[in-house]
Amino acid sequence: MLAILNKEIQSFFATPIGYLVIGIFLVVSGLFLFVFTGEYNILDSGFATIKPFFNMAPWIFIFLIPAISMKSFSEEQKLGTMELLLTKPLSIAKLIFGKYLGALLLVILAIVPSVIYVICISELGRTPGNFDLGATLGSYLGLLFLSGCYTAIGIFSSSLTENQIVAFIIAVFICFLSFFLFEGISGLSILEAPEYGIEYFGISYHYRSISRGVVDTRDLIYFLSFIALFLKLTHFRIKNLRNN
Repeated sequence: MLAILNKEIQSFFATPIGYLVIGIFLVVSGLFLFVFTGEYNILDSGFATIKPFFNMAPWIFIFLIPAISMKSFSEEQKLGTMELLLTKPLSIAKLIFGKYLGALLLVILAIVPSVIYVICISELGRTPGNFDLGATLGSYLGLLFLSGCYTAIGIFSSSLTENQIVAFIIAVFICFLSFFLFEGISGLSILEAPEYGIEYFGISYHYRSISRGVVDTRDLIYFLSFIALFLKLTHFRIKNLRNN
C-alpha cells in the first residue's frame, strides 16, 4: 500500500499538477475572501471571521477534488496497466486505500497553507489574536472529513470509466448531490417539518454541525460511514474488473 501511496504522490508532483492544485485553491479562495465583492468577502462584511472561507470551501472542492482523483483508476484502465496492478501481490483493498490516501494527502497539502488566512483575520480584529479557536479547529476538522468524502466519491467515479473527463463529471455530480440535495429537499414546503430529518442524510448538515466546534460522535460516524461506503463500492467495481 505504501508503494501505491508513494507512486501517487510522485505522480502528482513529478508534473505541475500537484503545485497547480495547491496554487489554484489558495488563489481562488484568496480572491473571494479579500478581492471579489460578495458574501464571502471578509473586508466587506466588517467582521474578522474565517467562517466565509469554510462556507466557500465545499464549492471549490466540488470541482477541485474530482480533478485530483479523476485519473486514479481511469488512467490505469486507459493505459492498460490495471491488469498489471491486479496481478501484483497486493490486495484490492490496499490498492484502493493507497490511491485514496494519495489523493487525500494532496488535498490536505492544499488546505494547510490556508492557515495564513486565520493569521490574517486574527490580526484584522479589533483585538489581534482574539478569535474562536474551538470553532476554527472544528471547521478544519469538518473540512478534512468533507475532503475525505469527496475523495472517496472521486476514487469511485474514476473506477467506473477509463475516460478522465467522464470520471470528473460523474464525481462532480455525486459530490453536488451528496452535499446539497438533502438540504434542498428538506427546504421544500411539504417536507420542512423537523420530524422528517431528511437533511441528516446530507454532508452539508454534518459539515455545519462539526464546524461549530463541537465534535459529535454522530457526525464522525456519518463521515466515516460515507467514506467506507464509497470505498466499498470502489472495491466491488475493481473486483468486477479483475474477474472480467
